[in-house]
Amino acid sequence: MIHRLLRLLALVGLALPALSAPRPIVIAHRGASGYLPEHTLESAAYAHALGADFIEQDVVLSKDGFLVVIHDIHLEATTDVATRHPERRRADGRWYVIDFSWDELRRLQVRERVNPRTGGPVFPVRFPQQANSPFRLCTLGEQIELIRGLNRSTGRQTGIYVEFKDPAWHATEGRDLGAALLDELRLHGFTRREDPVFVQCFDPVALRALRTVHHTELRLVQLLGDNSWKESAADYEALQTEEGLRDVASYAIGIGPHLGQILQRGPEGTAVATPLIERAHRAGLVVHPYTLRADALPPGIPNVDALLQLTLGVAHADGVFIDQPDVAVRYLDRVSPPLFNPGSSVRTPR
Repeated sequence: MIHRLLRLLALVGLALPALSAPRPIVIAHRGASGYLPEHTLESAAYAHALGADFIEQDVVLSKDGFLVVIHDIHLEATTDVATRHPERRRADGRWYVIDFSWDELRRLQVRERVNPRTGGPVFPVRFPQQANSPFRLCTLGEQIELIRGLNRSTGRQTGIYVEFKDPAWHATEGRDLGAALLDELRLHGFTRREDPVFVQCFDPVALRALRTVHHTELRLVQLLGDNSWKESAADYEALQTEEGLRDVASYAIGIGPHLGQILQRGPEGTAVATPLIERAHRAGLVVHPYTLRADALPPGIPNVDALLQLTLGVAHADGVFIDQPDVAVRYLDRVSPPLFNPGSSVRTPR
């Protein structure tokens, strides 16, 4: 009967994932960043309450070696550093996290992301700007302990999904960001492949070093950007080829492409899947694309459920980064049984 239903759904254009596929994971992008300022403890707590399987933390180093949870190596887009410390900007006009101690950083106020050139909010309908913001930066350790405490008090098990930002730039400042991250994760008991943590990075040299130099067993994910972004010296187009993906599989268990790398415009303006996910699966890699936003949809996509359908049902991604994790959780609750296997949340790579 279920096969007859699947055939009927296909006939009316509602393609769904394969019957045997594991349930995709929901990754809260910078916490519940669609509702609260990104990467704050409040945003992480709300993402946990909304049912995210994993919560993302971007990390950079402070002057005194703390792993600070913030998306950029700079401070001005999400904090009030420019008004508090106007004299601390570098010659390029930017304020760098690594120039401040943790004691200084923890006193800054965190706000919704703004465009530093215009001063206007990047997402105008999100949490309002406040003159006296109650939000603050946090360290990776603080966020791990928060999530671990919520796991205990709620009985839910939510993992962490850490991206270490611009390790090559940190190296020019005399810091090994990857090694510092592994030390912090080890301090909190994260050392094994089975532990509820992913580590991702745009830089394949730095990511590979975690496996081959530092010999970590943790699950590593290679982020993919466009070459024009200059996220690293990598050729991201080459990484998407059969040969490139086989090489990625020698040190990572998955890739993190952006939506434009897994979906493209097809006939009559319809969205269709690119070959990338199928190619990655053949290499034994999981695929966790970024970033779904209910309030910033790609052109031609009517709503976020349609985007989830394309990403998970048509392109067959193994999980999604999303600013509104509850939307993805509700979607999967509607379509999962019995279309996904609830006993497995992550595809097992070969």
